[in-house]
Amino acid sequence: MSAPRETQTGPIVAVAAAAIEQGRVLVVRRTKPPNANRLALPGGRVEPGESLFEAAVRELREETGVEAEAERVMTAVEEIQHDAQRRLLYHYVIVVVSCRWLGGEAVAGDDASEIRWLDRRQIAQEPELCENTRRVAAALYEELYSR
Repeated sequence: MSAPRETQTGPIVAVAAAAIEQGRVLVVRRTKPPNANRLALPGGRVEPGESLFEAAVRELREETGVEAEAERVMTAVEEIQHDAQRRLLYHYVIVVVSCRWLGGEAVAGDDASEIRWLDRRQIAQEPELCENTRRVAAALYEELYSR
């Protein structure tokens, strides 16, 4: 997700794909805002005419090479950034979609410089993980392992 132009008039809709496999959550080191150079869920802007599920599956494939099936909307989070003069740099509304891993070997692709699978302990402790991803991954683990 690149930073929008100065003419942004409202929030930009984006998705994040929450994929879990063998007890680990897939994260990428983002190369663009929001969360540039931080570990976060793979994701990006929803294209015009594209459903949230289609966008999540597409972004996951583009950024990681992983094929998945979108299952459900988990939550939505916001990423809002202002400059020193309080001008809006970006405002994303990110819809988090849980995805069931179908196949593929995860490799860094579009907008990702690194791929990592993090277990529950790493999610809690990884200092480079963005806080929204930490909260979403913790909730995903809680949901999966409290059944």
